[in-house]
Amino acid sequence: YLDLQSRVHPDRFAAGSEAERRVAMQWAARANEAYRTLRNPLDRARYLLGLKGFDTGEETNTAMPADFLMQQMEWREAVAAGRASGDHAALEALRGEIETERREMHALLARALGGDRNYDAGCSLVRKLRFLDRLEEEIDEVLEDAEERR
Repeated sequence: YLDLQSRVHPDRFAAGSEAERRVAMQWAARANEAYRTLRNPLDRARYLLGLKGFDTGEETNTAMPADFLMQQMEWREAVAAGRASGDHAALEALRGEIETERREMHALLARALGGDRNYDAGCSLVRKLRFLDRLEEEIDEVLEDAEERR
């Protein structure tokens, strides 16, 4: 990344033509976008699955195993209870539980996309991880709102 970024950085083309500067800017933007994608485990998984011809179906495929659906309901109820009661410690504890679950799912995802080559499982894990991201964002919003009111 650093090598590519140094080769296409717009500053290297400051004295070039308008077209050269524009192309350098486009290449730099693409290099930055690629770096962001590869740095984020979930975005990287989506990208790798796409290379293998798999669509994670995050917008259209809501099928989840029953145990995960039950866990989702419990987490949603815990967030609602924490919001209603203002129990920030409970929300922080829930965030820790979710982070532990996320680490476990990332390990499973790495195995599914790596040695196991189980791309269907990878798609399912991406959908689960997306849910965890949204749930964590919801917890953050509740905590930020409470912080702003202080």
